[in-house]
Amino acid sequence: MKRFIGIAAFTIILMFMGQRASAQSLKFGHVNSDELIQVLPEFDTATVKLDKFRKELVNALELMSVELNTKNAAYEKENKNLSDIVKQTKEQELMDMNRRIQEFQTNAQTQLQDKQVELFQPVYAKVDKAIKDVGKENGFIYVFDVAKGALLYFDETKSTNVMALAKAKLGVK
Repeated sequence: MKRFIGIAAFTIILMFMGQRASAQSLKFGHVNSDELIQVLPEFDTATVKLDKFRKELVNALELMSVELNTKNAAYEKENKNLSDIVKQTKEQELMDMNRRIQEFQTNAQTQLQDKQVELFQPVYAKVDKAIKDVGKENGFIYVFDVAKGALLYFDETKSTNVMALAKAKLGVK
């Protein structure tokens, strides 16, 4: 990121020297992309879908855990009266159930991450395109994203907040 800021500063210096541009002709803007993303209806829809998917996975895991606990309690209660072969069989069954639960947890976490990317990537792409379009259409040299920490300081009196323009571009209030 420091390299990007250094390149941007170097480019600005070259523009001053090469074109003898005055400070009034340079337009800089800033936007908080996280805030912009959160006002989109698509963000709310994706969040609801992801929460629903997460709840399905949690419910399935809870059902599996309840079943394991029930079988484990039953085994603990009756294991004194079981023959060795039956004990071994039941113990193996409990270990297999435990392994399946662990595998389910791992797979569920991966599926949840994949679902998050699937649902939110189009939202991020839409916002990115809107910001780039606003920058191009309004003649900005740079539009800084203050949400990503790419900018440590900016003078709000000299920087235009393009949030309203980006919202208008996306058709949201």
